[in-house]
Amino acid sequence: MEKVAVTGLGIVAPSGIGRRQFWANIKSGRSFIKKITRFDASKYPSHIAGQIDDLEKYSHVSERLLKKIDAFSHMALIASELALQDAGIDIKKENPNLVGIFLGNAIGGWLYAETELRDLYIEGRDGVSPYMASAWFPAAPQGQVSIYYGIKGFSKTIVADRASSLGAIGYARKTLNKGKLNMILAGGMEAPVTPYALLCCNTYGGLSTDNAHPESAYRPFDKNRRGFVIAEGAGIVVMEPKERPLERGANILAYICGYGTSCDGQNRINPDPQGRQLARAIKMALTDAGITADEIDYISLDGLAVDIWDNSELKAIKNIFGKRVKDIPISCPKSMFGNLLGASGAVDLIITILAMENDLVAPTINLDTPACPGLNYIIKEAKEHKINKALIISRGRGGINSVLVVEKV
Repeated sequence: MEKVAVTGLGIVAPSGIGRRQFWANIKSGRSFIKKITRFDASKYPSHIAGQIDDLEKYSHVSERLLKKIDAFSHMALIASELALQDAGIDIKKENPNLVGIFLGNAIGGWLYAETELRDLYIEGRDGVSPYMASAWFPAAPQGQVSIYYGIKGFSKTIVADRASSLGAIGYARKTLNKGKLNMILAGGMEAPVTPYALLCCNTYGGLSTDNAHPESAYRPFDKNRRGFVIAEGAGIVVMEPKERPLERGANILAYICGYGTSCDGQNRINPDPQGRQLARAIKMALTDAGITADEIDYISLDGLAVDIWDNSELKAIKNIFGKRVKDIPISCPKSMFGNLLGASGAVDLIITILAMENDLVAPTINLDTPACPGLNYIIKEAKEHKINKALIISRGRGGINSVLVVEKV
């Protein structure tokens, strides 16, 4: 399958909105996780998160529209606009029938849903907003972005737990290769820092309860890991067939050149402890890209900070890369700002592209004592390293595996 060009990045995250602010904070190795303050979360087992407090400052969305949509759609609209600006694309000059939207998320828009369901039980049906039905469901951001820009091309929303957005990007590449569209906005968004969504995440079974130390609570691959920390935000990229940006004189940031996906088929929640199907997905992605394991210069890890997930991920990597795994830089930058669930893969892709651009690998923080020593973990601070080809891993409950290969221009 042909390579697909990435020409624009749009990022909305706890560590920054817009690529410059985001990358400056990521390469600094600082934590952006703190106690939840927008509602009383003290009675939840885990009440820390990566939060965005200044969303309105960057918004081009009208107050009238904001009353009709949930926060995850708001984040998607901001990230889409940033991505289009970064790509230098005037959407009004595009054929709307040949532009698509491929987005992923895990839980939908619960702040809007919670508020309206509360009003339903207090005030009756007259208290419920007529926009309730169109605001909360997982495909709402896709719909809102399409309406905002008048996009009418083939589009999809992927719901596959934490693997959602990387799956959406993989699907987008396949669609562009079929010649159905000229351009796709692809990625994901998530807004889980709400009362009911936080309750759902706490029953997920893997959240860190180290509430007294939010900055160091998310410790992927560390011997003292105690689970992950949720976060909100969005990551969206502009994808085009590789010839198109060259024709319009645009800057190509990276190529997406391989994708692989598989399911463990073992447990409704946990992955295969041996990581066998994840290893197969990695092999599929490498084969799709037409490269060998020896050509990968960096691996972006899923890093859930739960024993069975971290251990099986490393087993899969060792299975494919063998002795060379000791030399390949690996990291999990989301340890700085939290796990964006369904949007995590798209954000990992954006971090990887920025790492390629700057010849600098973003670090894993809080990795003081590796549970599995002997690997080339990039810890505490960013490290200079030239990346030509990278592997990005994203996984979901029940053993959903998504793997992407991205290449520097």
